Order: sequence, then structure tokens, then C-alpha cells
Amino acid sequence: MTPPRATEAGTVVAARRRHFAVRLDDGATLVCLLKGRRTVPACGDRVKVARSQGEGSIEAIEPRRNLVYRSDAFQEKLIAANVTLVVGVVAPDLPVDLQLVDRWTVAAEAEGCAFLLVANKADLPGFDAFLERLAPWRRLGYTVLPLSAKRDPAPLVARLLGEHAVLVGQSGMGKSTLINAIAPDAAARVGEVSAALATGRHTTTETTLHPIPNDPRGGWIVDSPGMRAFGLAHLEPASIPEAFVDIRPHLGHCRFRDCRHDREPGCAVQEASARGAIAPYRIALMHTMVGESEAVRQPGR
Repeated sequence: MTPPRATEAGTVVAARRRHFAVRLDDGATLVCLLKGRRTVPACGDRVKVARSQGEGSIEAIEPRRNLVYRSDAFQEKLIAANVTLVVGVVAPDLPVDLQLVDRWTVAAEAEGCAFLLVANKADLPGFDAFLERLAPWRRLGYTVLPLSAKRDPAPLVARLLGEHAVLVGQSGMGKSTLINAIAPDAAARVGEVSAALATGRHTTTETTLHPIPNDPRGGWIVDSPGMRAFGLAHLEPASIPEAFVDIRPHLGHCRFRDCRHDREPGCAVQEASARGAIAPYRIALMHTMVGESEAVRQPGR
């Protein structure tokens, strides 16, 4: 009987296709391949790896707290595992997809994470007016944190201590500037990892995990590629309304148990909207996302 291979524990700190960089618990970083058709690791995953000729293979993934990822009818894009905080980044000098921000909040709620909205580039003209556009998320109970990554990232660094965070945002919002301000050696470390993974150059085409410097509680943040869409088709249709913090309190109070919160009589969600407690566009987005989820579950897909 072949004895089991000796393994070492570590955390996935970069991922590109089937190549992964794993920071071992002894501090070394090992480039690993995923062998076979097993579960695909994500940044933040705790894994067991076996060494072989200077590289490694991922032999097992430890149980996850959660997995933040986006999906549509055609593909899935893993972002990070074992996340406690989703940080969305917006800025005033580029058009902001406000529905995308709502989808980030739903992703966070669905995976049991806190959500923080960073309003970056506070030094730009017109920033106060931009901040007013973000008031709807404050009213939902989310923190909106204004800052300038180039001038003073300290407010965000303080919020990240002890957290396992993922940074999401459209391209051009200053995510890379934020990462370099939070972890000053990030660019050098990313260059080394990218070279090891044979990516040639780094334009956030892979996800990368960065430890928060001088954090005794071991916080980290994952930088993800810029995105134009954030599909959540993997969420079960019935679970999506629960991930809307303004809709959640009214669930279970409708006249009909199978209420779809559309035009049914006695719908507590629609009644709350008529009172001004839920913005109509939020209900419309919920229906859109439920439809996306139901579509990928149709027979024959």
C-alpha cells in the first residue's frame, strides 16, 4: 500500500487558471498546480500541498467559511474564499454602474459578509455631489467611506484590521492605488508571483491576496480584476430576496406563502414599497436576479 504523500499547510495567495501561489505557514511561497478534476481553489483558501521538484500540487482544500464569486449562464469567476468583508470601490471621475454596487451588496449578504463602500478620489472637484449619489447605500445601513488613496488611506486600513476582505470595482476606480497604499510592497510581491505563475505582466488579470501590514490579527485583502458585470446566477432563486437588506424584514408576511412579490394581493414587499420603505428599483433588481437564476436552472441548459 502506497503511503500518503507528506503535505504542508498554507493559504492560496494568487490564482491564474490552474496555477496557484500558496504561502506556506512557514512563510515560504510555493507555486502549485491543481491536479485532477477536483474543486478549484480560490485566494484565501486554506490548502494542503505536496512538494515535488521545487513546485507543489494542491492535495486538499480545507472546509470553507464561504466563497465569493460571480457567475452567469456560461461561466464562473472565483474571487476569494473565507471572506468576512466585501469592499466596493467607486470614484467620481468615471461613470459608476449603480446597479453593480447593489449586486456587490447582495453578494456580500448572500455569503454572510459585511459590506463597505469606499468613495475614492476625495480630492477631485465635485466629490461632495458624488457622495450625495451614494446616500441610498447609507440609508440601507452600509458604511460609505470617503477617502483619497493617494493622500491618506489610513481610514480604510483601520477598517481592514483583522478582516479577510475582497476588493471589487470597475476598472479605473483606483483599486490598484488603494492596494499599493495599504500594502506598500504589493507591487513587488505581485511582480514576483506573476513571474512565477508565468503571466509575464500583472494587470490584475489574476486575483492576488495581500496581508495587511503589522496586523496582529492576520488580516488580508484580495485584489480582483476590474469588472463590468457581477452576475450571481449561482444563488438559489429563493435565497435572493433574503440578500436584500431592505426586503428581508418583509418576507414571510405576505398573504400567500408562494408570493413572488410582484402583483399578488396582500404582498408585504409591495406594500412596504408603497409606503416608501423599499425603493421600487430594488424590487425590480431582485426580480431581474431571480430571473437570471431561474434561467440557468431550466432543463436542457
